[in-house]
Amino acid sequence: MKVAGTICEVRAALASAQGSVGLVPTMGALHRGHLALLAAARSDCDLVVASVFVNPAQFGAGEDLAAYPRNEAGDLRALEEVGADLAFLPEASELYPPGFDTWVEVGGAAQGLEGDARPGHFRGVATVCLKLFGIVRPDRAYFGQKDAQQAAVVAQLIRDLQLGIELRVVPTVRDEDGLALSSRNAYLSAEERSAALALPRALDAGAEAHRAGRDPAAAARAILAGEPRLTPDYVEVARWNGSPVLAAAVRAGSTRLIDNVVLEGERA
Repeated sequence: MKVAGTICEVRAALASAQGSVGLVPTMGALHRGHLALLAAARSDCDLVVASVFVNPAQFGAGEDLAAYPRNEAGDLRALEEVGADLAFLPEASELYPPGFDTWVEVGGAAQGLEGDARPGHFRGVATVCLKLFGIVRPDRAYFGQKDAQQAAVVAQLIRDLQLGIELRVVPTVRDEDGLALSSRNAYLSAEERSAALALPRALDAGAEAHRAGRDPAAAARAILAGEPRLTPDYVEVARWNGSPVLAAAVRAGSTRLIDNVVLEGERA
């Protein structure tokens, strides 16, 4: 596996690439959810590129940029083991050099829910994704269903700017107890993690209510109301890329967690 820290190194490494290229953008602290994205890319593509970049542009004031988990050595080992061909680990100054002042503003999918809760977040996501797409020029890009609104924003970016990239959204990977894998899970104390299990339970209850013809958001909120150690930010049904999704964000202590389920099946 080649490791690149600069745009020039990435372009040199890809100059003679043959076949299809898959890109897996990550913020590092890799876990099994990321590895599922990489495995999907490895299955689909001739060459797999993974970026590891904690993007400061998608963190707002008071968010956890400084404390966000980082483990470069562990990430490189994981990428090597999963068979990535190229790892791109830029410094912030490589992607946002002095004088940088061009940003991608996305409407539509970026509005509401995370867009309201984290102003400017999707501007940072869309901008860094467009930069990575321009640097790597992938045939396919891989994102996780756990970040469903982010995936919808990237889909809109690709569609509206006619980038010609195939977006693959990989199902959420969960721990045995049902909690969606996230780098931020490392922040949770044992008590907070126990409380956080109400989130997947709530989403499951919402999905069951939807199948029965009842209000999925109300059913999910009822479960969360029974766990006083969680503070919900939102529990809403959204429609992204044509699919209804029950999405929720909660706080367990100082840790903010998001999760969602696609609402499938006919309503009774």
